[in-house]
Amino acid sequence: MGFSTDAIHAGQKPDLETGAVITPIYQTSTYAQDEFGKHKGYEYSRTHNLTRAALEQNIATLEKGEFGVAFSSGMAAVNALMSLVKTGDHVICSNDVYGGTYRLYELFMKDYGIDFTWVDTSIQKNIENALRPNTKIVYVETPTNPMLTLTDLNFVSGFCKKHNLISVVDNTFMSPYFQNPLEFGCDIVLHSTTKYINGHSDVVGGIVLTNNQKIFDRLKFIQNSAGAIPAPFDSWLVLRATKTLAVRMERHEYNANKLAEYFDNNKLAKIVYYPGLESHPQHELAKKQMRGFGGMISVDFGNLETAKKILNNVKVFTLAESLGGVESLVCHPASMTHATIPKEERDKMGLADGLVRFSVGLEDIEDLIEDIENILG
Repeated sequence: MGFSTDAIHAGQKPDLETGAVITPIYQTSTYAQDEFGKHKGYEYSRTHNLTRAALEQNIATLEKGEFGVAFSSGMAAVNALMSLVKTGDHVICSNDVYGGTYRLYELFMKDYGIDFTWVDTSIQKNIENALRPNTKIVYVETPTNPMLTLTDLNFVSGFCKKHNLISVVDNTFMSPYFQNPLEFGCDIVLHSTTKYINGHSDVVGGIVLTNNQKIFDRLKFIQNSAGAIPAPFDSWLVLRATKTLAVRMERHEYNANKLAEYFDNNKLAKIVYYPGLESHPQHELAKKQMRGFGGMISVDFGNLETAKKILNNVKVFTLAESLGGVESLVCHPASMTHATIPKEERDKMGLADGLVRFSVGLEDIEDLIEDIENILG
């Protein structure tokens, strides 16, 4: 089936009892059992919930995966991955990741004896040089947040298979519509469903997808044991949202392309980070492993004063954290989403104080450009 068909139908069948076309919200904590030792396969909603199960199968299908495990937030999903390692193990991570991932791993998980090496994974030698005998996972974002740097998925997959490692790809920025890391042989795909998959800024959630039965069994065990599950209503809202994912992503990309071109021709924008621009150093890799370029743009305006001018004066864009919603958002990564990353580390990756991140929404592109034009002139 095509993407849009799967988005609308995968994991969902008309309700057997009533014929309802839309998956019901199974808003229950427990289930009646037929008799002692006999039930219908459902005992407690932390373990089994049909609304959540429909969501997990839906997104797994969109990611070309067999299994999905949903969590109550993207960070709960990131945290669950640590159940795949133990004290004394080592993880290689992209240095330019969401600040919350850095915070959890570097400032919390290290206390449990798990070691992390942060490298620019766009450079293959960096990954090779970071390898240790105790390395277990290679964790990458591609494109990264917020610098929109790409990592070669074919290389990561092959490297991990060669060294018996688990490859993890945070695919939040692209969504399943534009990129499917499992098709490149990667072991795990991660999403903050808060972002593009839900796309309406009204749900917090996360999900992990895989084709590996052993990994799935472990993550399912952690989901049930730790209990960081999405509520039935939240699952239903995300499931409702995936039905329009294809059309939303097409508009996100259209608007982002136009806005990136505008910035590229504005002298106040010193560096424009968008994989769809030919000036992006990894534009060819983007065309190779992605079906589109997404709706995220980062722009370095060269100084904090210009950045503040934009952040404080936008009218159509909204100054807020998060991304991927139908409304356009703007944020200052150095002081907001990535504030916990030390300044010297931010400087190494180019995350300057003058950098502004744009989550380009679905408004009329003329209004978005005018909103910025009114400020920059």
